[in-house]
Amino acid sequence: MALTLFDLDNTLIADDSDYLWGQYLVDKGIVDPIEYAEKNRLFFDDYEQGKLDIDQYLKFSLKPLSLHSMENLNKWRIDYVDNVIRPLIAKGTPDLIKKHRSRGDTLMIISATNLFITQPIADLLGIPNILATRPEILNGRYTGNYTGTATFQEGKVKALNEWLMEQHIDLSGSTFYSDSHNDQSLLEKVDYPVAVNPDQILQQTAEKNNWPIIDLRN
Repeated sequence: MALTLFDLDNTLIADDSDYLWGQYLVDKGIVDPIEYAEKNRLFFDDYEQGKLDIDQYLKFSLKPLSLHSMENLNKWRIDYVDNVIRPLIAKGTPDLIKKHRSRGDTLMIISATNLFITQPIADLLGIPNILATRPEILNGRYTGNYTGTATFQEGKVKALNEWLMEQHIDLSGSTFYSDSHNDQSLLEKVDYPVAVNPDQILQQTAEKNNWPIIDLRN
């Protein structure tokens, strides 16, 4: 069975779930509406430019999880996924997933966005495997830290390699769908890299390397 990898944000969904979660917290008055929104935007700009300091960003983005009970966090997350994320699933996403599932491929989301946000989205899409940055939990509460590898840029490659060793499989026949130049390292590792509604830098890279470029939104 070949491995099919999907980036999540701006690939399977038509926006960034991490950034939108921050905006959701702002809109609900859960975080400071001015300071948090400004920092969230600045970090997102850094991500798009390929210069995000992932440790600083995770310190910022995971802190709200440490300030609230699991009960409230899960309640907010259900509302967020249902009302913000569900309408953003790209039109072509269900058919793409169905195509690879019908081939018997092993399906996986691999995302820099943390597992608190991405796990329910993977469940919604019916994708059974996920590699994402793992928020730390101690005594039933999030600590604001993360454990293991931050799955961003080269971190995606490292986390995937560790998973492949655990599963005793390799990347033979593998495919990876992504929109972002931040994923170039992993795109270069798989047999079939595919650019999905790519940013400008990935568009140029895909054209140079003759990688397929697809549109899942229209």
